[in-house]
Amino acid sequence: MNSSHPVIILGAGGHAKVVLNVLQLSGFDVLGLTDQNASLHGTEILGCLVLGGDAVVDKHNPNDIKLIIGVGSTKPLGSRKTLYQKFSSAGYSFAPVTHPSAAIAPDVILAPGTQIMAGAVIQPSCQIGQNTIINTRTSIDHDCQIGDHVHIAPGTVLSGDVVVEDDAHIGPGATIIEGIKIGAGAVVAAGACLVGDVPSNSRVSGIPAKPF
Repeated sequence: MNSSHPVIILGAGGHAKVVLNVLQLSGFDVLGLTDQNASLHGTEILGCLVLGGDAVVDKHNPNDIKLIIGVGSTKPLGSRKTLYQKFSSAGYSFAPVTHPSAAIAPDVILAPGTQIMAGAVIQPSCQIGQNTIINTRTSIDHDCQIGDHVHIAPGTVLSGDVVVEDDAHIGPGATIIEGIKIGAGAVVAAGACLVGDVPSNSRVSGIPAKPF
């Protein structure tokens, strides 16, 4: 569903390009992108202009636009959260982004700023927190609870009743069996297979996953 307001994308890197493509497919009115890298200012991405730094947003009344974060998690994990909190506290709101090919059950709850990418599947009774990315071809089964500022990378599989707390990062191709809890700030490496809970602020990898 497109926003009733024009939008500005914060960030002009790889993830921003993917987000912009979704917005164009979904009929959003995209005013442009921002980025702190001055060498990108005035360039175009998929036909949209990089307007300048984040200060560009200040020229717009919070009631007149919506924001969308185009920063992924290749940068420090806190970058997305910092942007979200900064502009939320200034009165701006964030539009959700959902690729037309995503399959989302009708009762799924999506908080503000969620991003659901191409081919993702989210089954009934799931809840996705604010400013969370459910990336390309991720599969989330029934009754999963995903916190705020989480990034679930492409190709990840979550079985039913999985809990992922705030600020966690799950790498590409990870598999999480049913009933697992991943603590706040935890990092799950690419390709890991989780058969037990992951404590907060820990890192796990391998099959089965172990701390590293």
